[in-house]
Amino acid sequence: MSSNIHQKEWYKILGADPSDSLQELRQNYQRLILLHHPDKQSADVPAGELEERAQRFIEVDQAWKILGNEETKREYDLQRREVAMTQKWPVDAQVLLEAMSWIEADQSYTYSCRCGGDYILPVEEAEENMFLVCCNTCSLSIEILNRI
Repeated sequence: MSSNIHQKEWYKILGADPSDSLQELRQNYQRLILLHHPDKQSADVPAGELEERAQRFIEVDQAWKILGNEETKREYDLQRREVAMTQKWPVDAQVLLEAMSWIEADQSYTYSCRCGGDYILPVEEAEENMFLVCCNTCSLSIEILNRI
């Protein structure tokens, strides 16, 4: 799926909700596509508004191509959930990788949580510049910065 698929709120463009059925999505699409179709516009509509409606027509069509296809809809929904998780997750602190303890036997970095649990970062995940790690006991997480 191309990266521009994730740049817009396709449900909002269709006036739909992620929980809507395929039939509800199709009905919204059909209603909007008729409303904004260039051939359905009256001659007395100002040129600027015609251009806006044409752009809206294109967006509605793109939204349907993504949400009307089971595979691309599933991928888009997963991406939305992933973005929502990273944006809404409760971050307790930002921790430098150097402040974490290296556990040779587990090939991972650990950091103690205030609840008594541990934040565990496997070495193979420690290659990005920033990462969220959840405590293995409570619901807190930390943001790891400046990794190797």
